[in-house]
Amino acid sequence: MLKVKNLTYFHKNRNGVSNINFELHKGEHLALIGESGCGKSTLIKSLYGLFDLDEGSVHWNEEKILGPAYNLVPGFKKFKHLSQEFDLMPFTTAEENIQKFLSRETLEENTQRSDELLYLFDLEEVKHQKVKTLSGGQKQRVALAQALAKPPELILLDEPFSHIDQFLKHRLRRRLFQFLKKENISCIYATHDSDDVLPFSDRIMVLKEGKALDCRTTREVYKQPKNEYCASLFGDVNVLSSAEFEIDFKDKNILVFPYEVKIVENSQFQAIVSASYFKGSHYLIELEYNSKSIFVSSEVSYKQSESVYFELNAERIEQRLN
Repeated sequence: MLKVKNLTYFHKNRNGVSNINFELHKGEHLALIGESGCGKSTLIKSLYGLFDLDEGSVHWNEEKILGPAYNLVPGFKKFKHLSQEFDLMPFTTAEENIQKFLSRETLEENTQRSDELLYLFDLEEVKHQKVKTLSGGQKQRVALAQALAKPPELILLDEPFSHIDQFLKHRLRRRLFQFLKKENISCIYATHDSDDVLPFSDRIMVLKEGKALDCRTTREVYKQPKNEYCASLFGDVNVLSSAEFEIDFKDKNILVFPYEVKIVENSQFQAIVSASYFKGSHYLIELEYNSKSIFVSSEVSYKQSESVYFELNAERIEQRLN
């Protein structure tokens, strides 16, 4: 189990993270999300032992993770850390980069393991190519495979799919997170992409200006966001008056997702269509109502300047919030 207590670290420019507290059990996946500069990378490096903390502590089971003041080679030996700048050997092949970290007893076992990882990350066609000839996305996949060659107890990933083409990304992240679950490897990963988060994390930590605004199960963070910032990390969200729309809610304002608003034939709420955005499975309709925008999910498109009626699905909202 990973135990993080009051973790605080500031860079010389005073950016950093402060008072971070959480626990992570064996095999669990935690996603770190937040705007650029919120502290995701700093937290990951702090957990790995690349910094000497200003305050607090990090323990893996009973072992304390210490920084460079205590370790000649910074980093905790039972963890693997994959940053946005991957450390590969450019003049050796993709296969050799992976096999370098294998400690199997026989050549056959090493080959079997590297072949498994080459398949996992769609690298079979470039296994004999030197790394210096590979694209940025291919290098990132080699780095991922290399990090998993000798399975760590916890892997720390910083934007693990940032260089990978969109058409490959969906399949690769399914394979990666399924592999980590199968091997019971704990994982903490920083991302700005909600598609990395909702299907694959057990818990989410929302960071803003170096502080943790939320750290709960993925379902709880998504369905009951603490504030507009937390909700907006997953897409468009409406901030509406609970009194104006007759929703029984303890706070004055309520966060409403577009799928909780619907356009109807008639209601007490009338708006003008500002724009219609095709999203593939649905349209996102932007309405102008009382000089503010309201976003609605719809199966059909609407013309700009068209007058429509809408209503909130109170039952669905209340069910999500309770």
